[in-house]
Amino acid sequence: MLDQIKLPVSTGGALEQLTLPLRIELWNGEHADLSPDPPRVTIRIPGPGALRYLRSPSLYSLGRAYVEGAIDVIGRAADIIDVGNALAAWGAANAARPGGPLKSLARLLHLSPAPEKPARPTTPHTRERDRDAVRYHYDVSNAFYAAWLDPGMVYSCAYFERGDEDLATAQTRKIDHILKKIDLRPGQTLLDVGCGWGALVLRAAGRFGARCVGVTLSENQATLARERVERAGLQDRIEIRLQDYRDIEGRFERITSVGMFEHVGVRHLKDYFGRLERLLAPGGIVMNHGITNTDPRNGATPYGGGRFIDEYVFPHGELAHLGTVIKAMQEGGLEVRDVENLRRHYARTCAIWTENFERNADLLRTLTDKRRFRIWQVYLAGCAYAFAHDRISLYQIVCGKAGSDPAQMPWSRLYMYA
Repeated sequence: MLDQIKLPVSTGGALEQLTLPLRIELWNGEHADLSPDPPRVTIRIPGPGALRYLRSPSLYSLGRAYVEGAIDVIGRAADIIDVGNALAAWGAANAARPGGPLKSLARLLHLSPAPEKPARPTTPHTRERDRDAVRYHYDVSNAFYAAWLDPGMVYSCAYFERGDEDLATAQTRKIDHILKKIDLRPGQTLLDVGCGWGALVLRAAGRFGARCVGVTLSENQATLARERVERAGLQDRIEIRLQDYRDIEGRFERITSVGMFEHVGVRHLKDYFGRLERLLAPGGIVMNHGITNTDPRNGATPYGGGRFIDEYVFPHGELAHLGTVIKAMQEGGLEVRDVENLRRHYARTCAIWTENFERNADLLRTLTDKRRFRIWQVYLAGCAYAFAHDRISLYQIVCGKAGSDPAQMPWSRLYMYA
């Protein structure tokens, strides 16, 4: 949280004050500062109608106003998210109070709140809907992602052994950490569900000597992954498929799923893990690396942030609580053997992505439209904030077939760090 942000003062159940490094500029040249200190964020209001977004602000209403061009916001992405979260917290506490602490705008803030679009109904996770949702998010363009990811194009939580590694090093260490966790050995078969641009299977085949299959629903990812496999001369060890996880057949000694199960849907997790169990060879190991909700009721993230993500970033994506995930794994026939929380690692990863995004903003604006640029700008910074404040988390979970004898597994975790 920014040093200038002071927590709202509660008096008689209502918040009376809010001090933020924020300037609000009106269409007529007037402005209001919410702090005596210099503003770090400026919200420009092009006309009276846009003021309704500030009367009962939420992360959804503010994000929607910015993405759709109803307001302009100037400032570093991290500062914008800090200020937005403070406004949303104030809005939630002061939902019934007109005006509130925005005293210089009180005469205008009697306008009705911004009309809320109805929440999208929960839709079944069919092959067609899941394919379309994945392609909406991942098929922006490979060049777009290359502008802010590491050179290996790894779009998931990095692993910082010391905390001072650069992103490329931390992403390589994350992949090695996963492959060591599953005790991958030369000649073993590895299935990577949601393989992205192929970084994990390239490492598994090239360094660990595995025979790999990677599957994705993104045409852009599959095309580039195949090109990278060919450039590495690993066509005899790696196959990249454009395939739904429900259509995979065969048996694999090792299975990894990194940043994919968030697309499955909470109600489908049992079936998803059941499918992985059936694909797993006897004595095999599964590792699931994915984002979880920190609400035990599997509710949305606070202040409308989850709704913004669902509508603009990951259509039909759903986050489950860790307890729900473990329960679904057991119901699907998998025994949980190791769990590691990497929430801080993802907060740092997203913060670096945000810095890269801002540093390459001019290039990125040429690679996509203004609306999508704004979506990813606030999404990346918002994720960094959410991970840092424990609104969402990230767990790596190592499993085997339930009821099997894990005699091949080492007795302790020492092998993971050899």
